Order: sequence, then C-alpha cells, then structure tokens
Amino acid sequence: APAPAPGRHLFSDPAEVEALRRNLLAWYDRCKRDLPWRALAAAEPDADRRGYAVWVSEIMLQQTQVATVIDYYTRWMQKWPTLQALAQASLEEVNELWAGLGYYSRGKRLQEAARKVVSELAGRMPRTAEELQKLLPGVGRYTAGAIASISYGQATGVVDGNVIRVLCRLRCIGADSSSPAVIDRLWDMANVLVDRSRPGDFNQALMELGATVCVPKSPLCGECPVKQYCQAWRRKLFGKATPVPDVEDCGVGDCPLCPPATEPWDSSLGVTNFPRKAAKKRPRAMRTATCVLERRGCHGAPEYLIVQRPSSGLLAGLWEFPSLPLAQDLQEEKEKEELADHLQAWMGQPVAAKELQFIGEVIHIFSHIHQTYVVYSLHLDGDVTLDPALSPSRWVTEDEFHASAVSTAMKKV
Repeated sequence: APAPAPGRHLFSDPAEVEALRRNLLAWYDRCKRDLPWRALAAAEPDADRRGYAVWVSEIMLQQTQVATVIDYYTRWMQKWPTLQALAQASLEEVNELWAGLGYYSRGKRLQEAARKVVSELAGRMPRTAEELQKLLPGVGRYTAGAIASISYGQATGVVDGNVIRVLCRLRCIGADSSSPAVIDRLWDMANVLVDRSRPGDFNQALMELGATVCVPKSPLCGECPVKQYCQAWRRKLFGKATPVPDVEDCGVGDCPLCPPATEPWDSSLGVTNFPRKAAKKRPRAMRTATCVLERRGCHGAPEYLIVQRPSSGLLAGLWEFPSLPLAQDLQEEKEKEELADHLQAWMGQPVAAKELQFIGEVIHIFSHIHQTYVVYSLHLDGDVTLDPALSPSRWVTEDEFHASAVSTAMKKV
C-alpha cells in the first residue's frame, strides 16, 4: 500500500509530539476519574501485586463499561488480593463472582494464567509487554501493553477502542479503523506518542480522553486539551480541504488511511466523521426452550433444578435451567414435545408435553447472538432421581440460585 503523507496522518514533528504529551498529561493530572484500580496500583509498592491489580482491571474492562466493573473489581480484590490467592480458588468460585459480568471465558483464563504464574514462573509476573503476551493466556497486545506501561514503566503504547477514536480524529484517518493495515499504523502512532518518563499515565490519559471527552457522539471538543493538534477539529473549523492539495494533504486518492472516495467528509458530522468502521454483521438469531423445574424442598421452600453447561463454548461452566436449542419457526406444540423428551432424559421418567406450562419469552443479546429463551415451567410432586451420567446438576432455593454462577440471561428467565 502507498505510504500516507507524513504531515497529514503521522506524528512527524518532535515539538508537536512533546507539546501534545505535556498538555495531555497536565489535563489527566487535573481531570482523571477516581477509579479503584488506579488507587490500588498507585498505592502498591510491590511490583507483582501492582501488576496483578492492573491485570484484573484490564481483563474486566474488556467489552464492559467502567460503571459495571467497579463493584466486581472491588469484590474480586477483597476475595483474592494476590495472584497466589486466585491460583488457589476453584473455577466455580471464579464463575460465581463473575456472574453477570459477561464474556465468562475472561474469568477462566485469568485464573488459568494466575496458576501458570505461580506454578511455572515462581510467582513473578512477566515485566514486558512481549513476555506478558507470550506467557499469559488471555493476555493480548493491548492488555500486555497496559500492564507493562502502568505497572512496570515500559514505554510502550496501547490501542483500544478509545485510543482508536482519538488517534483517528487527531490525524483524520478515515479508512476502516478495524482493518489490519489501519490498526498496525495506529499501534505505530501509539508507540511514537507514548511519554517515555510517564508511559502508564500517558496511556491512561489517552484512554481517559476517549472515554470522557473525545466520545463517539457529541464530543466535548471545547474541553479537549489537545484540540489544537487535531486535524479533524481544524477541518471542522475551516471547512472542507481545498481542491488543490497542500503539503499536509494526501491529495492522490489512494492513501490507505484516507476516507474512501465513496464516503466524503460530511460537514454536519464534524469530528465524528472519524473513525469509520466496517458495517457490523447482524447477530444470528437463536431460540432455546428452557424449563424451570420446581419441587417442594425438605424445609418446605421451593427448589429449582439447575444444570451445568459444558466446559467450553458459550457461557462455559455456568449453571442454567435445563435448556434445549430449537430450530427456527417450530410450532409451540412441537417445541413442548422436544423439551419434554429432553427433560425425560434428565429425570429418567416420562414427561407429558401437556404438563409444561408456557410462561413467556425472554430475549437476551449476546455480542454475536440474538437469543430468545422460550420459558416453560413444570411443578413436580414426587421425588426425582437425576441420572449421574449426565452433566452436573443440583436443586437450589431461589437465594441459592442467585448466589450460583448463573448468567444474566438465566436471571431474566
């Protein structure tokens, strides 16, 4: 691919880079949010404990909003304040604490990596982004860079969704921001920009700017500490670029970082012309029949049957009401018949489809699945002996259900 014009897309002026660093760090020192992982990392003198504290926060923050993570993070660090404590925990305990946070494989990989650090690395966290990514399961390029820069002071950049948005606006990058070619250039930019004396603070400042000021819609450009270096903001002020290219314009139409000719600058959008992403694939639709089996417990309180999902795949290892994937467009009677057959395999005794009471439907949106749960209930009068050859199962009270490692979808059910 042809190289982009350096004046437009790249940070080639050392004085500009230094001024941008200085302004951004000064703003961060004044305006950063008070977040528990920042306070914990700043107060922790031990490098490994500091690395662990940052690592947990970065894994939890993947695909999850800060407001949601705060309580989970606080409970996690109270329960497992060190790598060693987490390594001794069971996967069931991890899933129980993680329940409701989503993307459950994150918790599993975090514990697997903690056990590896304890058993294979003598309890010592890797210190560089390269080693972190190579040695720890579930740690990718971004997470490795965040841990290494924040915990160990390595001058390495980071690129997440917030950083992509900030860099694309700063340098008018209008090509598909999810494409490998653009992502590689953004990593190059992040590594050029990162402050050598305060790399962790600088990376957090860049992410903080994207999270609080340079937001996807209605960005607060007037409050931006680096707006004078932002090509998109300047373009918004002075209108569309002139037809005759100058030294800061690519002007040739085949730059891999410029917007495609079919998507010209829209003056009504201003800086929100950037970044541009490829159209998302529509999530696939799935239907699942779910039955809430209820019996009277030994103390008189209702109990409900939950079964454990397989150890791999969607919602791995979590507990749910007995459920069965359905073909699309099945009639209700056919759905009930298939669910009755499925329940019969669990209980070892016939289940009449007519006994299943339809309750309603619950919709839950996963990142790639539009899931509809067709919910039925069945009250059992006598005792039921469950087949031990099938997946793990147990009877729980309502309180025990909510304390178990169950998904948000099952709580909706």
